[in-house]
Amino acid sequence: MSFRFDFNYEKYTLANGLEVILYPDSQKPAVSVNICYKVGSANEIKGKTGFAHLFEHLMFQGSKNVPKGGHFRYIEDAGGNLNGGTGFDYTHYYQTVPPDSLELILWLESDRMGQLLPALDEEKLQNQIDVVINERAERYDNAPYGTAFETLLANLHDENHPYHSPVIGFSEDIRTFTLDEVKLFFENYYSPANASIVVAGSFDPGSARKLIEQYFGGITGTKNIPGENLIDRKKISYKIIEKRENVNLPRIHLAWRSDKIFGEDDASLDVLSHLLTETKSSRLKKRLIYDDQISLDVSSAQFSGLQDGSFFIISTAKQGVDPQSLHDIILGELSLLKKDGIRPDELSKAINNIKSGYIYSLMKLSSIAQQFNLYNYFLGNPDMFNFDISRYENLSIESLMETLDKFLNDCYIDLRILPNE
Repeated sequence: MSFRFDFNYEKYTLANGLEVILYPDSQKPAVSVNICYKVGSANEIKGKTGFAHLFEHLMFQGSKNVPKGGHFRYIEDAGGNLNGGTGFDYTHYYQTVPPDSLELILWLESDRMGQLLPALDEEKLQNQIDVVINERAERYDNAPYGTAFETLLANLHDENHPYHSPVIGFSEDIRTFTLDEVKLFFENYYSPANASIVVAGSFDPGSARKLIEQYFGGITGTKNIPGENLIDRKKISYKIIEKRENVNLPRIHLAWRSDKIFGEDDASLDVLSHLLTETKSSRLKKRLIYDDQISLDVSSAQFSGLQDGSFFIISTAKQGVDPQSLHDIILGELSLLKKDGIRPDELSKAINNIKSGYIYSLMKLSSIAQQFNLYNYFLGNPDMFNFDISRYENLSIESLMETLDKFLNDCYIDLRILPNE
């Protein structure tokens, strides 16, 4: 059964290049603002990793008219919530507040877009460099299996590939950032011409247009945005990597290069991931956890970015289980899937689960705002909800089998993290 969305929205562009998307909905009890900057770790170069993620921190350290910590305090005092996130391809900041606080949000966002640098000094920079290095130590370097993802990326991609390095960057790079370098990065990427803003929820469109022009219209910035790093798509060969770490149980990580976001095979890879590990009856979960009982967990995912994609299967062995057993069963199940095919009921269940999860997510106003911005960035059109969901509705067993053969082949990275001897 098909499901169709009908969002009444408006898109226009200010004279300085800022894209504006308005989605008024008087039935919503709040208003959500989402701003997307078209910059992520993919825009960094070797030896200078971590700039984009660092700015996720610096953008909350105050601007010319907002004191340090003021952004959080003003929004929380208004009864709202906020956060930000950095990826390979973009950085976004989002907040949801009661409708009468829309002007507050627009003022805060415009002040840090146009007036961040006057308030950025050496003390703030060094403070946030320390924060990020501590974050990396806690979440990656000193966490069990914490560097697995970056090890996979480094082996899936050539060092000149935009997804070769982790989003958070490397500590040895982050420590060397200078104030001039950080300011230049901001000037290059954090400009109206490299951003889009979504306002969604309970607001008057006419008033919002005036406020956006008032607060953002006078901001200038470069329109000569540096280009993205060149991508190397050379084929990889099978490679096994063993690392000894301070962990209790072995974990195996298998990774293939796959399709980019909204590419021809992107949706098929999502469904294959679902078939393999999403539910108790999924093939790998059923076999490894419930039938053979040799694994504590198994998961898979299709990561898709603007320029490339990766497909992962990850499983933690039970005590005393050789990770080679996990490897052999995973590859065996993939071979069986290629040999026996996908059952119609299996496919329909996976597609329906993916669709229902997507529809449920859009019950949240901030998720609608986020999707408008992501579609606008990746597809050039904010209203691609129906296109997105139709990608799954139009899949067939034949198309999934073609994708399975095309990507989940014998060219993959086999990373095994083992307990210290």
